[in-house]
Amino acid sequence: MGVTLTESAAKHVQNFIAKRGKGIGLRIGVRTSGCSGMAYKLEFADALDSDDLQFQSHGVTVLVDTKSLPYVEGMELDFTREGLNEGFKFNNPNVKGECGCGESFQV
Repeated sequence: MGVTLTESAAKHVQNFIAKRGKGIGLRIGVRTSGCSGMAYKLEFADALDSDDLQFQSHGVTVLVDTKSLPYVEGMELDFTREGLNEGFKFNNPNVKGECGCGESFQV
């Protein structure tokens, strides 16, 4: 199943990689953080890491390390604009709870 991007998220990633002038895709992972236990990590990837799994979504390569995959399996990453605010939105079916500030989640 992996991780997918909406068309909006894929366009945003493609535009950013084009502006950077380099990159092979988007790396998504999790780290221990916040009051609920886990937080997402996003970074533009310039090379594959040895523990990366690759998924394709709307023409974008999505990389997820094997330790993060159980926490993000089935997740859809969206890019939204609401008024002056814009950013990625994580639609993760594994989340059982989130902290009040929205910075961390638990599974």
